[in-house]
Amino acid sequence: MEEYHRGRIEVICGCMFSGKSEELIRRVRRAQIARQKVEVFKSSLDNRYQANCVNSHNRSSIAAIPVQTVDEIIDNLSDDATTVAIDEAQFFGSELIALCTALAARGIRVIVAGLDLDFRGEPFGPIPEIVAKADYVDKLQAICSVCLKDATRSQRLIDGLPAHYDDPVILVGAQESYEPRCRHCHTVPGHPQSLDNVIAATHRAAV
Repeated sequence: MEEYHRGRIEVICGCMFSGKSEELIRRVRRAQIARQKVEVFKSSLDNRYQANCVNSHNRSSIAAIPVQTVDEIIDNLSDDATTVAIDEAQFFGSELIALCTALAARGIRVIVAGLDLDFRGEPFGPIPEIVAKADYVDKLQAICSVCLKDATRSQRLIDGLPAHYDDPVILVGAQESYEPRCRHCHTVPGHPQSLDNVIAATHRAAV
């Protein structure tokens, strides 16, 4: 029973440049110092820096196994792992939710880091449901590049202009493609949930 109660899910989420990977690296290093058997995975879609490492924007890094699917995480898990860390978790399918829950039930500490919102400001991949099932959640903020207030959104830029709502959800990039924005400075042309569109839809429904 003691082993069971050590199992838990920790989520580190937030916008781009909020320090999610840096915090995951910090927790992994502390777990290693505590002599836990730690295994670290990252989505292979994240090819911005070193392929076999989790990398933060300030160049901290830690060794990781790049994988494409949740099945690959399972195939590479050791039987004696006590802590499993997964970076860029928004890129995985919904199967990640079941895996995190099963690992925690088995007594394993699970650390998940990823974007909770996509560039449109909408829930991203499995992160929101993992947040709902997590034992601990830390939502980090960056600094808005426009007004310098707390940023919770990732502004995608194409040729210096805000990306349209209908653009592809996944586009891996860093400062050349994204900047942190607060809710009020975040702009998504064509978003169906803009105030004008919401008012129009409400009026249509009432007719």
